[in-house]
Amino acid sequence: MYNYTAAREHMVESQIRTNDVTDIALLSAFRKIPRENFVPKAKMALAYGDAHIELDDGRVMLRPRDLAKMIQAAGIGPNDVVLDLACGRGYSTAIMAQLADMVVGLETSEEAVTRATELLVGVNADNTAVVAGGLKAGASEHGPFNVIFVNGAVHEVSKSWTEQLANDGRLVCILQKGPIGHASVFHKTGDVIGERIVFDTSAPYLPGFVPEAQFAF
Repeated sequence: MYNYTAAREHMVESQIRTNDVTDIALLSAFRKIPRENFVPKAKMALAYGDAHIELDDGRVMLRPRDLAKMIQAAGIGPNDVVLDLACGRGYSTAIMAQLADMVVGLETSEEAVTRATELLVGVNADNTAVVAGGLKAGASEHGPFNVIFVNGAVHEVSKSWTEQLANDGRLVCILQKGPIGHASVFHKTGDVIGERIVFDTSAPYLPGFVPEAQFAF
């Protein structure tokens, strides 16, 4: 029988710690949460590979290295409220719930909300809630948020997202043009939004966030 516990530890040691992820609480979260629970059964053998896993409805589980580096860059604290955009089956929600006061997952269908909620209950992530709504609109009724995390690549940051950040809030996402992208942290101070590029990477685009094709004449 496949040893998922050993695979989880190997993921932390070979993919995450070796890529400058040093936050002890974050490493503990990756060791604790069973990643295999949050992927389709047909893809469970891929759960701990060094690659993105495409899920349902255009959702993606970011590869462990990218997810860990992005969460560390967000600087989530124990009093923070986090919005997890396009949370999919809830894996990133479960990880960040180990660090934050509250994590709100946002999905676009009630079916996705129900599935993610059930999986989060299964790992005792009691400080989470998954709600339905449009991704570009965010979840203003549950904000403001100290951190907004975007699962998947986008070509631009929605204005609604930065408006829902609290002062000193951070938004973490992968900005991408074609195959080239980078993970960035957008930091809100008053009415000013600053960007810090964290590392180069790429990921599948979220539906609705694909740049329009540009034609040369």
